[in-house]
Amino acid sequence: MLSWDDFRYVKAIADTRSLNGAAAKLNVNHSTMFRRLGQIERQLGSRLFDRGRGGYALTPNGENMVQLAARLGEDIVAFERKITGQDLRPSGDLRITTSDMVLMRFLTDILVGFRKAYPEISIEVVVSNDRLNLSRRDADVAVRAGYTPPETMSGRRVAKIAWAVHGAAKQHKQAFKAERDAARLNWVGFSEHIGLAKVATWFKSHGVPAERIVYKIDTMLGVAEAAAGGAGLAVLPCFIGRSVPGLKRLTKPLPELEAALWIVTHPDLSTSARVRAFVDYCAKEIAKQRNILECRNR
Repeated sequence: MLSWDDFRYVKAIADTRSLNGAAAKLNVNHSTMFRRLGQIERQLGSRLFDRGRGGYALTPNGENMVQLAARLGEDIVAFERKITGQDLRPSGDLRITTSDMVLMRFLTDILVGFRKAYPEISIEVVVSNDRLNLSRRDADVAVRAGYTPPETMSGRRVAKIAWAVHGAAKQHKQAFKAERDAARLNWVGFSEHIGLAKVATWFKSHGVPAERIVYKIDTMLGVAEAAAGGAGLAVLPCFIGRSVPGLKRLTKPLPELEAALWIVTHPDLSTSARVRAFVDYCAKEIAKQRNILECRNR
C-alpha cells in the first residue's frame, strides 16, 4: 500500500520539477529521493514523470496522484488544526509570524514577557513581509499591520496605526507643505510587491511623479533608514518614524493612510489554550502602547 510519505515525495517533485529541489524541500538527500521515486513507480507499475531537459513533467497518472496528495494534505492540516484547537492547557509550541518593523519596534519585549508568564509555551517567530498561509499552518498566529484581516481568519484589531510624512531631520528645518513640496522633492518608496496601494494613491493625489520616487525597498525599516539618511522623504507609520535616529515627522497624521494592527489566527485554533493565552496577552500589552501607535502623544 502507498503511504502518505509516498504522496509527499511525488508532490514535492511535481512542485519543484527536480529531484534536487524536492530533496531540499523535504530535507532528504538526492539519492533517497531518486530511490523512493523508483520504488513508488515500480509499486504502481506506472511512470509518474517524464524526464526531459525542462525537468520532471507529470504524466497523466502522476497528475492524478498529485491531485490526491493535495487533497490529503489539506485534510491532514485541517485535522491538526482541530485537534490543536482543543488544547485545554497553555503549553507546547506556538509559531508566530510578523513583519520586521513590528517585531523590532515593540513585539520582541512582548514576546519575552509572554514567555515569562507562560514558561511551558515555546515560541518560534517567523519574520516575513509576506503574508504566510495560516490555513496551511505556516504559522499559528499573525501580528500584522494592515487595513483588513483575511476574511476567513479570526482577527482582533488591537490598535490604529497613524501614518505621516517623514524626512531627515538635518535636511528639513523648515515646515513641509504637501501641496507645495510633494511634487518637487525626492521620495523613498516601497517595492511594488509590498502592495501598499494607499501610499501609491497618496503619491498620485499629491502629484508626485514616478521619477521623484528615487529609491525603493521592500521593508518598512529599510525605507525609514533611507529617509533618515537623506535619500528622500517617506510616508511611514509614526511609531517607526519616532524610533529611527535622525528621522523627523514633517506632517500631522494623515487620516487617509490610517491602518490598524491585527492579531489573526485560524478559527480552528482560536480555542487553543496557548493561542488564546498569546492573543489575550499580546492585545493587553499592545494597548499600553496605543498612544504611540496612534500618534496621540506627540
